[in-house]
Amino acid sequence: MHAPEARLAQVIDRFDQVEARLGAAADPDEIVKLSKEHAELKPVAEKANALKAARAELADLAEMMEGGDAEMADMAREEYYALKERLPDLEHAMSLMLLPKDKDDSANAMIEIRAGTGGDEAAIFAGNLYGMYQRYAQLQGWTWELVSASEGEHGGYKEVVAAISGNGVFGRLKFESGVHRVQRVPATESQGRIHTSAATVAIMAQPEDIDIELNMSEVRVDTMRASGAGGQHVNKTDSAVRMTHIPTGLVVVCQEKSQHQNRARAQELLKAKLYDMQREAAAAERAAERKGQIGSGDRSERIRTYNYPQGRVSDHRINLTLYKLDDIVAGDGLDEVVTALISEDQAARLAALEDNA
Repeated sequence: MHAPEARLAQVIDRFDQVEARLGAAADPDEIVKLSKEHAELKPVAEKANALKAARAELADLAEMMEGGDAEMADMAREEYYALKERLPDLEHAMSLMLLPKDKDDSANAMIEIRAGTGGDEAAIFAGNLYGMYQRYAQLQGWTWELVSASEGEHGGYKEVVAAISGNGVFGRLKFESGVHRVQRVPATESQGRIHTSAATVAIMAQPEDIDIELNMSEVRVDTMRASGAGGQHVNKTDSAVRMTHIPTGLVVVCQEKSQHQNRARAQELLKAKLYDMQREAAAAERAAERKGQIGSGDRSERIRTYNYPQGRVSDHRINLTLYKLDDIVAGDGLDEVVTALISEDQAARLAALEDNA
């Protein structure tokens, strides 16, 4: 896709304006806001300048090829075709940078993993997924904090929620939402038969300026004794907090040691869930954009299968199959899947833009 000159000029002008305002700003809040925009725009403006320069150089070389000096024309011709070969890659990289951004891509996120069909084995698998994402977060340099957990009787989790903060968390993890299926012989299976179990993953954006007003008069707050691991303390105090948002029926539970901390965390999680509902509703309305999206975004959609006997991980949305199951489940190989999903989404959105051009 060929980026229009006017669009390149627009990006460069905006970057120059932000840079000038940043140099003159005195208000701390404005400086933070401008610094963030400056950091986001800088690589785009640099790529735009490089593309403009390459286009101009190509035009100059074409002119030199038509000149009277045969030796200069030969040199220009050689450079012209070398540059012409490189230009499509520059154009493609620029087009990707100019794609409309999801405003939440740079946001922190909440991850909620729930055991689905499969009983104890589903809970164990939910625990495997928890470990996979925790390791992936560590490799990305993100901060991981357990918010609440309901442990399975034979290990893993019936349900677990964690907060992930860092650079671009939601943008990299948003395609992980959906049903993850596992095929293997469970540790609890005495006959050696392969079982299929499932767990649901929900990735919820948690932007700093989350536009959700939580009216606490519409929220029922219950305190109760925390369950699961935690020693004597959790069994003696009503530290766990359950919040129910009456208009939507959403329920969140936080059950760490401090009731005060649980109240704050439960409010954060409830706001993230309400914001996620808004995002899903908006995505459903944008039916015309569906061909530019990976999957439907429906939480009930089966997105990936982890087949242990074959050592295979298959993502059904992009027909990707990798025989690196151990590496992926360990978290170390997950980035290959994440990157493939992001690349496929970018390609689909570029194609949608070209169709509508």
